[in-house]
Amino acid sequence: QVQLVDSGGGLVQPGGSLRLSCVASGSALGNYVMGWFRQGPGKEREFLATIDWNGRNTYYADLVKGRFTISRDNAKRTVSLQMNNLKPEDTAVYYCAAARGWSAYDKGYDWWGQGTQVTVSS
Repeated sequence: QVQLVDSGGGLVQPGGSLRLSCVASGSALGNYVMGWFRQGPGKEREFLATIDWNGRNTYYADLVKGRFTISRDNAKRTVSLQMNNLKPEDTAVYYCAAARGWSAYDKGYDWWGQGTQVTVSS
């Protein structure tokens, strides 16, 4: 069992940057593949990025490649998403999530953070 708490969202201008964090409690973070997702108004939840148990392998959705970077620090029990060159279409609630395996990049996430709002607007 793992509990996840997201933070770091807020209001940012187009072209700006934000760093989201996810802090885990309970089971060791190294037991889980971690991912980031988002859900905009009236849209389905979409996959953004994932990172494996020790951080050696990552995979990104095409829409964020080159702009977003996922990282983890198992000792500090944190997963981060660095977001650069933000665009208005990035406005959404962002969620971190945990999975025990990596059979598919965007599947198998059974534990979720509460979500943090990111708004990109001038």
